[in-house]
Formats: sequence, C-alpha cells, structure tokens
Amino acid sequence: MNLLKNLFSASKKTTYFHGFDKKASKTRLSKFLKPRNLLLVNDCFKNESNAVFGIFLQRLFILLMAIGLMLGNTGCTSKKELQVKGGQKPNVIYILADDLGYGDLGCFGQQLIETPNIDKLAENGIKFTQHYCGAPVCAPSRCVLLTGKHMGHAQVRGNDEWTERGDVWNYRAMEADSTLEGQRPMAEGTQTIANKMQNAGYKTAMFGKWGLGAPQTNSIPTKMGFDFFVGYNCQRQAHTYFPVHLYKNEARLYLGNDTVAPNTKLDKGADPYDLDSYKKYNLQNYSSKVMFDELTGFVKENNHNPFFVYWASPIPHVPLQAPKRWVDYYVKKFGGEEPYLGNSGYFPARYPHATYAAMISYLDENVGKLVQQLKDLGIYENTLIVFTSDNGATYNGGTDSPWFDSGGPFKSEYGWGKGFVNEGGIRAPMVASWPGHIKPGTVSTHISAFWDVMPTLCEIAGVDAPGDTDGISFLPALIGEKQDAHDHLYWEFPSYGGQQAVRMGKWKAMRKNIIKGNMTIELYNLDEDIQELNDVAAGYPKIVKQMEEIMAKEHVTAKSKRFRMKELGDKL
Repeated sequence: MNLLKNLFSASKKTTYFHGFDKKASKTRLSKFLKPRNLLLVNDCFKNESNAVFGIFLQRLFILLMAIGLMLGNTGCTSKKELQVKGGQKPNVIYILADDLGYGDLGCFGQQLIETPNIDKLAENGIKFTQHYCGAPVCAPSRCVLLTGKHMGHAQVRGNDEWTERGDVWNYRAMEADSTLEGQRPMAEGTQTIANKMQNAGYKTAMFGKWGLGAPQTNSIPTKMGFDFFVGYNCQRQAHTYFPVHLYKNEARLYLGNDTVAPNTKLDKGADPYDLDSYKKYNLQNYSSKVMFDELTGFVKENNHNPFFVYWASPIPHVPLQAPKRWVDYYVKKFGGEEPYLGNSGYFPARYPHATYAAMISYLDENVGKLVQQLKDLGIYENTLIVFTSDNGATYNGGTDSPWFDSGGPFKSEYGWGKGFVNEGGIRAPMVASWPGHIKPGTVSTHISAFWDVMPTLCEIAGVDAPGDTDGISFLPALIGEKQDAHDHLYWEFPSYGGQQAVRMGKWKAMRKNIIKGNMTIELYNLDEDIQELNDVAAGYPKIVKQMEEIMAKEHVTAKSKRFRMKELGDKL
C-alpha cells in the first residue's frame, strides 16, 4: 500500500521534464507489459518532459517491478527479462559465413573440419536446425537479411554485376577505374538493420563483403546505416583473398598486394605437385586478417557503448586460399591429395581439401579470439553472437562438398546446393550465444529465415521494425519463450533457370526451370524425405493448389527487369 501511495503522490510534484512524449511513452508501456521488454521502458525517461505523467510512469514502472519480484518470491514463474549490464543495451555481433554448408560445422555433424569455437557457441547457447538463408546465392541473400523482405519483395533477387557500365569482369580494369566496381545498387533511403540499430543508439560497423552497391552510389555501407566499414565493396573483387585494395569507409585501403587476376592459371610448364608453383597466389596481406584486425579494433574502441557488428566474412567462398599453418595442419591430417588446377574457375590449389578445411578453421579461430576479447573487456555476457551462412555449399573452384559431407543431411552437389532452392541450397546452420539469456545446449526446431533477423534485432534494440517486413521476431525462441510461427516461407530466384519454393510445415514445394516454361510444382514431405527425392505432388492436389496460391500471392514484380520472369506475369 505504501508503494501505491508513493506512486500517486507523484501528481503533487512540480518538477518539469521538457520534451516528454506521452504517445511514445504509452507505446513503450504497452511493450513493457511484455516481460521480455521490461528494459525498454527506460527509453521513455531519457528526455525531460511533463512532470506528472513522467513521474507517474516512473513510479508505475517501479511498482510493477516490485510486484514482479514479490510474485517471484512467492514461487510464481515469470518470463525471462532482458537484463543488461549497467543499464546498457546488449551488443549484437552477427557473423555471416559465405558458402558454408549446413554440415560444415562440428556442431552440425562435420567430421573432418575442426570448428571448436563455433561449436562452443552452440554448446553455451542455441542451435537452430530449421533456419533458412534469404536466397541460394550471395547478393540477394544479403539484401533479404539487411532489409527484412523475402525474395518475392526484395530489391535484389540475384547477383547483378551491372554490366552495362563496361568491362566489369576485368580485374585490372576495375583497379584502374573504380566506376567499374560493385554491383547494381539498392534504392537510396532503403531501410536496413544497420540504420534501425543506429536509431536505437547503437554504433554500427560492417566488416567483410558488401555486394549491394558500388563506390560511387548511395548504396554503400556508410550510407546504408553503418558508421564504419572495412571490406570488399565489390563481390567480384572478393574472388581473391589477396586483393590490391579493400575499402575503409568510402576510400580505398591498399594492401600492398600485387595484381593477380582471378582465374589466373599456373605458369606454363609449372609442376603442379611443387608448392613453389603456387607462390604467386599467396601474397603479402590476407584480406580476412586485415578485416578481422579492424573488427577487434572497433570492438575495443566501442566497448563502453552498445554496438552492432555485421561480420560478413568471405570465408569459405572460393578461391581456395588460407594461412599456410592451417593448410599444413590439414595436409598432415588428411594426407596427400591431387592438386586442383583451376579448371572450375578461380585459382589453382596444391591441396584443395586441406585448404578448404583450413579456411573454415581459420574463421573459427578468429571467432574464438573475438569471444576472448569480449570476455577480457567484460562485455561477453552482454553480447548476443549469431553465426550462420549466406547460402548452401558451393560446387566450383576446387571445393568438394560431397567429400566433406558439407550438406549434412542434404545433397549439396551442383543442382542441389548453392544456386538452387533445394534444402542444400537454402537451409543454413545457425547458432546463437547470449549468456544469461539463452539456455546452454538448447536446440530449436523453429522454422525461421533471414527476413526474421530484422524484427528480431529491432526488438532486442528497442525500436519498431519496418511495417513492411516479412519477418517474425525469433527472440522468444532465443530466450525460451512461446514463439510465433510462420504460416509459410517463400523464395524465388530468377537465375539457374528460374525457381520458386515454399516451406509450409512439413511440406516443401518447388518450381524449377520456370524461364524454360516449366510451371509444374514438385512437392516433398520433409519429415519423410529430407533430401527431396520423392515428388508426391500427384497424391496431394489440394496441397499443391495451396502452394500455387502462395507462390502467386507472395510474388511482386521486381523493379529491376533483370529479376523479372514473364512466366510469373512480369512485363519484361
């Protein structure tokens, strides 16, 4: 009763707070009544305003907190609260590997490649077994991730190198003329996770591969919500780990490497079994080390304020290039093997299996170093770390996904992995760690996708997600609360023949070779046929009809003609 008296006595106070927004406060208060958002109410009191209303809400906040504590003391179970160290919002580090297969991590069944640090994240946190990337190739998957819109609504629906500018595939020409770098840009003013996190008071940074614009456009990281950027602006230039330059914010960062154009073969007459024949492919500064050093520097400088880091590592996307000590480690482990001579693109490699494994273990090593840095700075327990991949395992450049079983339970060779909407092309491994919030050793079967990341991080940061997002926050699944489910997930992809896919519960529907006029829907029961080998469409006409309706409803004509499919009713 004394608490109630003190609460309402606030109306007798005469102190005034300037700029207090009653409407915003009521909105936050409604969120506050959801226990996992209790900390967000504090945002209502950052600015001064109307005394009576402001103090009333402050006292109400204290009262409800006290009631919650009393209920807890009487044995009642309440939902978990998002508590932050020293009143600071949680840091978020989102790590995106490139072309990492569902089965390339130890915690997802990998037997040959060692990933102890990522496995530790899963052991101390949660593993999502039914998480999907945005698209089966790089650029559109990243667009979906950053904007929260699936492929039927996304601006970027395929890799678009913007070829009308000139000889964009000429590596030396790009070095001489920066207007040839980059990909076709997203529209100016596009809302991304990064600018939403900025709005929530976060320092934001990106390290790695962008692939969603070009240096002379407004679609670059520093104009799309990132305060700081170090990495590849152009995904074509990421076809070497020893580039002449990266970008640091909006200027080139020269690395002191010589120009070795992607797809350069061994010198004529060179012995493919002699390591010296491969020296020209291993130059002075390894880009992944440069970017990681910049990342740890950013974390050190910003450890006293909330930060959002998007670490879009190019690893293990080909070419096969890795630090020698890791290659040597796996050569010793795997034994001798035949060299890759570059016949499937990118660079030759003396030990292709050992080098692929070395790249992943190098990335894992840096994940471990980052975790240790967070612990040393005292911010590990206030940091959410998410690790996943942008699409399924690839098939080119000397990789050998069947040898590694990179697809895990899914087929991952050409026609099934990267580039295709089969499970091996779009099912992604995902683990998340957040001490004190995520129960260690949790495994979630919640069906989620990249377009869910936008609302999830917005909810964690305490800002509203865009009204047009296709996503559903999976924060409840992270912290062990009741999770809302999607009615369905949808993909389309205008490349590799033109494809559509829908996941609805246990059912998976696909269309392939749409551009060739094939509109037949294949249907698979993933509970019984995880490799999508037995098309059961003929036995379930009602389900097929429902899938057809979803495909029609979710597809909106792309603004770029490059991503349109006339078979879906688009005007070319």
